[in-house]
Parts: sequence; C-alpha cells; structure tokens
Amino acid sequence: MASLSLNHQNFPLLLILLFFCDLHSTTTANSPKVLDHSDWISMESTALDKWKLRQPLQDPQLNCEAWRFGVETNTLRFWNVVPPECVEYVKDYMVGNQYLWDSNIVANESIAYANSLNLSGDGKDVWVFDVDETLLSNLPLYAAYNYGGAWMDDAAFIKWADLAEASALPASHRLYTHLLQLGFKIFLLTGRYDYERSATENNLFQAGYHSWEALLLRGPDEYEMSAVLYKSERRLKIEKNGFRIRGNSGDQWSDLSGYSFGDRTFKLPNPMYFIA
Repeated sequence: MASLSLNHQNFPLLLILLFFCDLHSTTTANSPKVLDHSDWISMESTALDKWKLRQPLQDPQLNCEAWRFGVETNTLRFWNVVPPECVEYVKDYMVGNQYLWDSNIVANESIAYANSLNLSGDGKDVWVFDVDETLLSNLPLYAAYNYGGAWMDDAAFIKWADLAEASALPASHRLYTHLLQLGFKIFLLTGRYDYERSATENNLFQAGYHSWEALLLRGPDEYEMSAVLYKSERRLKIEKNGFRIRGNSGDQWSDLSGYSFGDRTFKLPNPMYFIA
C-alpha cells in the first residue's frame, strides 16, 4: 500500500480516518457483554428434568429470576420442587413486597377490564376463580415445606385444608368484592376433592368471601383427571348452562388453558408449585 504523505491535500482525509477509528474503539468498549449461556445453563436441562442450573459466581440471583420467569410464562413445566439454589429466592419473593405488588397488578388489570365490559344484566355474566393461591393463601403450609423446595403429598395438604386457616389474598379479595358490586356471578372452580367442601366453604367464609354462585370441587370420577381436563370440562358445563365466562383468574396455567377458558384470563404469581 502506498504511504499517505501528510500535506494540506490529504490532511482532512487523515482527520476523518482518525475520527472513525476512535468511534469504533469507543463503541466496542461500551458495548454490552453477551452472556455465554454455557456458563450458567446446564446442557442436561430438559422440560422434564427439573431445570438443572450452574450458578454464575458473580450473581447467583440471576438464575433464580430466570427460573421464575420460565415458571410464570409456562415455559418451564412438569417440575416437582423448587431448585435447591432458588429456595431462598422464592422465600424472599413470597414473604416480601414483590409478591403483593405482582398480585396487585393482576387485580388492577382485572378490575380495569371488568369495568370496561357492558354486562347484559341477565345474570349470565360470569367470573371464574381458582381457590388456592388465587383467593386463599396457603403460605404457612408451604413455609413448612421450604416454600416449595420440599415435596408435599395430598395428605399433608388435606390435613392443612381441614383446619380452614388459609387467609385471603388481599388483591384477589379486592377484585372479588368489586366483581360482585358490578353484578358478576362468581364460580369457584378448585382442584380440591368433594369431601373437602365443608372445610373449604368455612375457610372461604372466614376469609371474607361470600355470595358465590357455585363452589365446584372434584367428584370421584374426576379424581384422576389432569387439572386442565377437569377444569375445562367444568367450565364447558357452565357455558352449556347458559352462562358467559367473561373472566377467569388462577395461579396455575392449568386453570387458564384447555378449552372454555373464557373471554380473558388473568394469571396470578406462584413459584412454589406446578399443577398440570
């Protein structure tokens, strides 16, 4: 390459070259670093294999925020327990303000949507609610099981449910009360078994819930159904009885998917357990 002699003719060109060289070096220095995903996501991870994680040394919380994002977006499915490295993160989330704030966002958006509807006035406009971790909070029970970090069987939950001591989730109670005032019919659709009806009703009353149209629980022929199928079939029956499901609230994607899930669904946060 011929050398570039410095004279009055090529001096402007030299200044331009120097400017672009400096711009390139500055842009490169300020560019965000791209994470090497191999540093923190195990290649063995599968949807059925509990999301195996390797902690990044610089920020252990990063993995658990990503894990919860995967849970809430229904990307991670069929997991049994919270990963051990995320138990403390889930605990802090559930007992701190963030869980309440997230629940309030869902309630606020639900109320805004409900207010925008023109109800028919014929008593056929319905809102469907799940019960556990939607209307009622079972946090004391799950605290005893490491906030989802330890396996819990049905017997343990039934024993707790019989106590009828679950408290109302404040955001959902606010939404529930507002919907009644607007004139919605409320259907409670829970995965609890029919022999838990009395305890469930008592708990709901004590937590401040009332005036629902129906409390639907699993009958003997539904005990082995998946939650998606069971809830879809029950919602279909609601529709066949002439009701219109205008809204549907739940903490599990199985509350909100399948068929006959209504005009709009609202997902409440729950990183403690997964129900298919």
